[in-house]
Amino acid sequence: MFNLKAGNGETILTSERYTTKAKAENGIVSVQENSPKDSQYEKRDASNGQPYFVLKAANHQIIGTSARDNGIESVKTNGPRAAVDDQT
Repeated sequence: MFNLKAGNGETILTSERYTTKAKAENGIVSVQENSPKDSQYEKRDASNGQPYFVLKAANHQIIGTSARDNGIESVKTNGPRAAVDDQT
């Protein structure tokens, strides 16, 4: 699992759980590639009514989730250029 953080340190996207570090690293690359694309975001509502979104890869697999609508703009801004902080 990984978190995408904004410049202020706030978590703006949380990934799905990965079984290996290599798969998580591929997920990070997928965020970098797909986060600028409007078509890769799907807006949803949780069972408690809270809005959220998922970011999907080109293969339609969910890369990560976050709160909606300001979150989408923040991920689009920060996703392509975020530094990786490996804490394994």
